[in-house]
Amino acid sequence: MPRTVTPPYGLTMHDVYLFNEGALYRSYRTFGAHRMKWKRKSGVRFVVWAPNASAVKVAGDFNGWDGTGYELEPIGSTGVWAGFIPGLQEGAAYKYEIMTSDGRKLLKSDPYAFSCELRPNTASIVTDLDGYEWGDSAWMANKRCFFDRPLLIYEVHAGSWKIHGKELFLSYSELADELVDYALSMGYTHIELLPLAEHPFDRSWGYQITGFYAATSRYGTPKQLMHFIDRCHQQGLGVIIDWVPGHFCRDDHGLREFDGSPLYEGPNWRKADKPQWGTLSFDFGRSEVVGFLISNALFWLDVYHIDGLRVDAVAHMIDLHMDKPPELCTLNPYGGKEDLDALRFLRTLNEVVFHYYPETLMIAEDSSAQPAVTSPTYLGGLGFNFKWNMGWMNDMLRYMQLDPAKRKYHHNLITFSLLYAFSENYVLPLSHDEVVHGKRSLLNKMPGTYEEKFAQLKLFYGYWMTHPGKKLLFMGGEYGQFDEWKDLEQLDWMLLDYPMHQGIHRYVRTLNGVYRSTPALWERDTEADGFRWIDVHNADQSVICFERRGRDADEIAVVVCNFSRNRYDEYRIGVPEPGSYSLLIHSSDEEHEPAQDGGIVTYCSDPIPYHGRGHSILFSLQPLSFMLFGYEGRTPQLF
Repeated sequence: MPRTVTPPYGLTMHDVYLFNEGALYRSYRTFGAHRMKWKRKSGVRFVVWAPNASAVKVAGDFNGWDGTGYELEPIGSTGVWAGFIPGLQEGAAYKYEIMTSDGRKLLKSDPYAFSCELRPNTASIVTDLDGYEWGDSAWMANKRCFFDRPLLIYEVHAGSWKIHGKELFLSYSELADELVDYALSMGYTHIELLPLAEHPFDRSWGYQITGFYAATSRYGTPKQLMHFIDRCHQQGLGVIIDWVPGHFCRDDHGLREFDGSPLYEGPNWRKADKPQWGTLSFDFGRSEVVGFLISNALFWLDVYHIDGLRVDAVAHMIDLHMDKPPELCTLNPYGGKEDLDALRFLRTLNEVVFHYYPETLMIAEDSSAQPAVTSPTYLGGLGFNFKWNMGWMNDMLRYMQLDPAKRKYHHNLITFSLLYAFSENYVLPLSHDEVVHGKRSLLNKMPGTYEEKFAQLKLFYGYWMTHPGKKLLFMGGEYGQFDEWKDLEQLDWMLLDYPMHQGIHRYVRTLNGVYRSTPALWERDTEADGFRWIDVHNADQSVICFERRGRDADEIAVVVCNFSRNRYDEYRIGVPEPGSYSLLIHSSDEEHEPAQDGGIVTYCSDPIPYHGRGHSILFSLQPLSFMLFGYEGRTPQLF
């Protein structure tokens, strides 16, 4: 077939050139299936990248899945193919019929498809994303960064938060009512959804993708997803999605050997192979692949008004050896194990995203020792604005699983994080990864009696909420899900019929509210001056106390955590300023309802020096408890 030099169907050589250079940052507007008019005929234009194919056709339910007579034209030597099918309507199912250079015929889903068939079917669907009338203009116009604002994220797997029955999921529309109202009632600022891109296997939870531009059809249509996000925004909730640019699944209809050659995964199979997950890594050294991924990030921000991307498995992307057997390990050109192409991709990704959407949350899920993950790229950083604090999470879960009598020997596990807490902009994650695969639920990690498990989970949540860093909690943790996450069933909502679970549910709701209304807990999350130890050395009693400070001089919160089973009827701590301190929340309180006027317990400081401070307060410290005090100002002097 002769190769077209002048692109037809409204394409431009400029766009094709930018695509080949990896700089067509909204390539989803050009590639894929788009309804249009060409020479006064309505139909669908198809554009696909398949540089090593000998021919590309479109097969679908409109031609008996036989692409004969539906050939696409090559655009010069760019590797891009294009064609137009008149009369084709929205909703048509299709695939690309690709003839490889060695004579094989492949049927591939469209990498840029906006919608796909419900699994187990795998065809792409012609879908028009225009026409939804958004009502979130006020939200979109007033987005701000969250460095000095409360960020409290509720992490959700849409397929198991609630369901109607086996594989009978709540739709995006139903989630727009039930999930949004619930998250609001609990005081969260954002909902984070496990990946929503189309994937063939339910139990991958969306992390092994075939349709990067297609919102999964498990929960409904793209416009129903828009409605969900729109309602979140209208109710004051942000939406974050887990985004997976590191790898893709091997299914035949997907990206693997898309044109008969290792295209998206690159030619080095040892580098591409991800044996732990049975997937393939993207080739971050190929410009068209980089452009495909950056365009995908902008797609979710452009089309779906997403507020943030939690970038999955950054450590796996940048470490050529991570979780690989020796025979699959490769080295970069300088003999190191860092994937220099992946590092370059991440920097470019963040630069482009922040160029177009400077208030986006770009959150790295990173367990590596890579420095400056949340530093700007012009200072040598990767350019994210937040990073998960995996070190804090691992240390604290290890500490909390110790018998309280043994905790004094491991006191460093609760204090070490403050040595690096301000080296990055952190999110403190209590995520789905910590409550699956035999790890047990957060509640069931706690040692001791039934009652002690609940007391310690409340204590742990209190320390988590007052430690520097933004917050993320996986669904079910807010009421003490006892079993670990069962991804084929809904959460155990019936536990809310039991008093102990009701109590922790009320506690989390109140704790969330106290957090949001206490600027000292979030205004200076990224600044060392926003945190000061009052007593860090009391390992023998397993008690710590510290202060958090906001912008104003009087914005002070004082935190006391007793990780032991001992009760101290008279416990004294030094306080940062003389005056009154109100008890904002106490984990041993059984009611856990917000304090009303007149019901707030207040402690006036004594001019007794303690902990290096000139004043102190005295109170009763319960076993396995958390207390948060708010500074009310100087006490008037009486003469």
